Amino acid sequence: MPSDAEPINLTHHFLIAMPGLQDESFVRSVVYLCEHSSRGALGLVINKPSDINLRHLFDKVDLPLGRDDLAGAPVFQGGPVQTERGFVLHEAVFKDQDAESKETVYASTMTIPGGLEMTTSKDVLEAISTGAGPKKVLVSLGYSAWGEGQLETELGENSWLTVGADISVIFDTPVEERYEKALLLLGLQPWMLTTEAGHA
Repeated sequence: MPSDAEPINLTHHFLIAMPGLQDESFVRSVVYLCEHSSRGALGLVINKPSDINLRHLFDKVDLPLGRDDLAGAPVFQGGPVQTERGFVLHEAVFKDQDAESKETVYASTMTIPGGLEMTTSKDVLEAISTGAGPKKVLVSLGYSAWGEGQLETELGENSWLTVGADISVIFDTPVEERYEKALLLLGLQPWMLTTEAGHA
């Protein structure tokens, strides 16, 4: 690739694992990329539930769960990095919905183009515990990360398909259907994939 080529930015995209990707953390995974720059990439796997749900997680952090709609929701295995740390992907919430500043409500929040935020501070869980907080949330333990140029290399090796993210796949699609739904955004079915081909 020529050095003057425009770097790709896959923030607010899905990475969909190709069949040839055998890394245990990523087999048949869909990763939502929260950030992608020349320094690297950070994302959360959205289709690998852990063996605990949000009720269990809230018990572990000594908070009541004031949202019956979330009690049975799984906590996801977001990736192999910092697997003891919680990451909350949620719809954007601002202190003043009419404000120009768009100041975020929660501490340690990354604002993602596309209307989502990713928060690592406990205050978002505290808001949910009172029955408030963002309506749509995905909670993971751990995240996925790529160093400088690493994701680009994996894309060149046809490890991943990429497609612009659809928020409904994250929040409104049953977990077991998310891989197929993400592929459908490209007009593909799992049987069409081989280990030979990729999609740039």
